[in-house]
Amino acid sequence: MYKRILVATDGSKLSDSAVAHALDLADITGAEVVALKVVPRYPQTYFEGGVSVDAEEIKHIEKQWQDEALQVVNAIRSEGQKRQVKVKATTAKSDLVAEAIIAAAKRNKCDLIVMASHGRKGLKRLLLGSETQQVLTHSHIPVLVLR
Repeated sequence: MYKRILVATDGSKLSDSAVAHALDLADITGAEVVALKVVPRYPQTYFEGGVSVDAEEIKHIEKQWQDEALQVVNAIRSEGQKRQVKVKATTAKSDLVAEAIIAAAKRNKCDLIVMASHGRKGLKRLLLGSETQQVLTHSHIPVLVLR
């Protein structure tokens, strides 16, 4: 049925549920899993009066975020090993989360994306949008959304 499943995570509890479902599905179908966490770039302000941050400090912060992301995806790989499911742990650095997820799925030749729905409701969802909604709208492969 599925050969390679991309599971996108942000490390949240809701996302952990999506990871568990992806591993279960991979176990049942014999698929491989690509575990992905997208790491944002450090926001830089160009507005007058904005606080500037030293370039070395930005590098340090971004490295810390990258290290935390690797811990998250490596934990998924470890869980996969316990279940005898092959898991490729990967990260992507991008401010465009949905685009990074879709690109990673394409690059890894995945035939399913699994991700959690987002917790935003009401006005915040309307104003900020949803990464999950963007993936659903723009992906050319099936997307399984878990609540």
